[in-house]
Amino acid sequence: QVQVVESGGGLVQPGGSLRLSCAASGNMLRLDVMAWYRQAPGKERELVADIDSGGRTNYADSVKGRFTISRDNAKNTVDLQMNSLEPEDTAVYYCNARGRLWRFFQDFNSWGQGTQVTVSS
Repeated sequence: QVQVVESGGGLVQPGGSLRLSCAASGNMLRLDVMAWYRQAPGKERELVADIDSGGRTNYADSVKGRFTISRDNAKNTVDLQMNSLEPEDTAVYYCNARGRLWRFFQDFNSWGQGTQVTVSS
């Protein structure tokens, strides 16, 4: 299977910046999409941003112009640079990786454990 491990996160004041990183590892034939989702207390998990293997990106309207997703295909890693953070960005952030395994050419959809981001003064 594929393991997904996040790092980064923490407490930051409004207007500050944080960088999240994520690495996917396993017997992957290909890694199609890497994405960041978030889930705030009492709310559903939502897409923050995603990026495909060609570098095409997609952002939630609420983070456009403030967050930047980037990817290193050679290392199977994805980063999320978060600037101008707002209290509304407080949530657990999850990394997601989707692609295909060598084994039986089975598709996979793997999640990390999540990392807490708190924006507060």
